[in-house]
Amino acid sequence: MSKVSRRANREEIKTQRKALKKTEKVLRKENKANGVNVSSHATISNHKCAYESVEEESIVRNEAIAGQMRIFRSKLPILLKRLSKIKDPRNPKKTKHKIATLMIYGILTFIFHISSGREVNREMTRPMFWKNLIFFFPELESLPHYDTLKRLLSEIDVNEIESIHVELVRGMIRNKKFLRYLINNCYPISIDGTQKFCRKQLWAEECQQRKINKKDESELQYYVYILEANLTFYDGMTIPLMSEFLSYTEGDTDNNKQDCELKAFYRLAKRLKSQFPSLKIMILLDGLYAKGPVIEICRANKWEFMIVLKDDALPSVMSEFNVLSELEEDNTSSYVWGGRKQQFKWVNKIEYYFGPNEKKMQRLHVVECREKWKEVDKKSGEIVENNSRHVWISSNSLNRRNLHERCNLGARHRWGIEVSMLVEKHHGYQYEHCFSYNWNAMKGIHYLMRLGHMLNVLGRYSQRLVKIIKDTGVRGFIRLIRETMASPWPDYEWLKKELSTPFQLRLV
Repeated sequence: MSKVSRRANREEIKTQRKALKKTEKVLRKENKANGVNVSSHATISNHKCAYESVEEESIVRNEAIAGQMRIFRSKLPILLKRLSKIKDPRNPKKTKHKIATLMIYGILTFIFHISSGREVNREMTRPMFWKNLIFFFPELESLPHYDTLKRLLSEIDVNEIESIHVELVRGMIRNKKFLRYLINNCYPISIDGTQKFCRKQLWAEECQQRKINKKDESELQYYVYILEANLTFYDGMTIPLMSEFLSYTEGDTDNNKQDCELKAFYRLAKRLKSQFPSLKIMILLDGLYAKGPVIEICRANKWEFMIVLKDDALPSVMSEFNVLSELEEDNTSSYVWGGRKQQFKWVNKIEYYFGPNEKKMQRLHVVECREKWKEVDKKSGEIVENNSRHVWISSNSLNRRNLHERCNLGARHRWGIEVSMLVEKHHGYQYEHCFSYNWNAMKGIHYLMRLGHMLNVLGRYSQRLVKIIKDTGVRGFIRLIRETMASPWPDYEWLKKELSTPFQLRLV
């Protein structure tokens, strides 16, 4: 005889779902009555295909491919000019493909979300794909094998690729493309580290290493770790900017100490300052960087900053903040933002001593944000109240006028770089794919991937494409472009007229 199931039956589950929807409706009404605006998550609309004819679908596909390719074509003159200046170590008599052609080819593979070198060789060399490709990019005389690109990247100075990337971003800053997204008139740059991939065998001298415990044994694991810097704006737009690879050779090899994220930050900060010597920057960092030397570098570079402060990071600063915040009753403020009720309190000019014998000192400004919000518990179906707490170190003194901008629009959007990393890892850019076991080539392909991602981000936030992307989603839009390139959809006569008109990139 079978046992009685302890799980809810079909009718009970149906009743629970109805109760859950009813509670969610009650909460929405309550929030609306209290003036709490909870923004809904952006999702693709759930409907069947809206095209009523082949002609209508053809128009949409051509508009999509024209919009995306025009963004790339607008940046192509700078790319070709700078890429052609990279020193080519190959024998000119045996060279079939120009260095700029190979680089454009490499960028296109990531723009189209092609997942591996073998897939590139298989997909992009198809006659129809090639015919459509040379229509948009006549600079491509012929398509190389992907191994040709890898061999070239293994021999050249791949840092030049990132310099070209930075030059494109600098041009957009110069043309004031991001002016409306600034925080306190500063460009917000988030910096964070992430693992690229790991292997059991040592395949390059530069790999980091760690011990992995497995039952009674431990084995060495070799991995690639990168410190990324992105422009992270409060509307969600995140522009890849610079990468700093951690390398075992950068550590203290005599004492068996390898490279670390903080050392990489010092190198990246130096490069960032050299590339943007006079740009007003706000650095957004997580709790790992709440350290005296990091704050000292930011101040020396005349950068503003917002750094996450954990309870155990700077004990002297945290204890002084807890005491003074209770005494300074005027340094409090309340907001309603993102569907959450916020209570801020801050203390300015806390002295922090660090270094040998604590001879160095920095004045820090600390702010705490406590949040409360209501949501429906999916298990119980009841309205529950949640809360959270955030603490940041600010470079500038805090007051009621700059609190919302620095904390909510600046510091809270540091997560934009983490979202960008997840997109690069899981949404078509193959961040965790090795592509090559040559360290130099691996770095070069990574830089090409970041360039391709940046161009796709510009398309995502272009006014001309916002309607199509809203209907298809970002990955669906790129899939639409790739399918169109691989088929006879492009209308060459219409596209010639469209591409010949003046173009200006306008962001939403």
